[in-house]
Amino acid sequence: MELTALPIGKPAIIAGLKAKGPMRRRLLDLGMTPATPIEAVRRSPAGDPVAYKVRGTIIALRAEESRLITVEP
Repeated sequence: MELTALPIGKPAIIAGLKAKGPMRRRLLDLGMTPATPIEAVRRSPAGDPVAYKVRGTIIALRAEESRLITVEP
């Protein structure tokens, strides 16, 4: 499933990235590598972006970026 579908407070494992080019590099630099645990922590009042906990760090991603990351519950 896409990262955007992950409910707040539910952990998952990153399965892969659908991004290409510079966006793929950016996500990898942020620690979004396959087999990494990730958890949706908080949604902004407007609904976008969402804060995710990855490798002990909180990272905010917009929905357009989150759609490029696939996860497994």
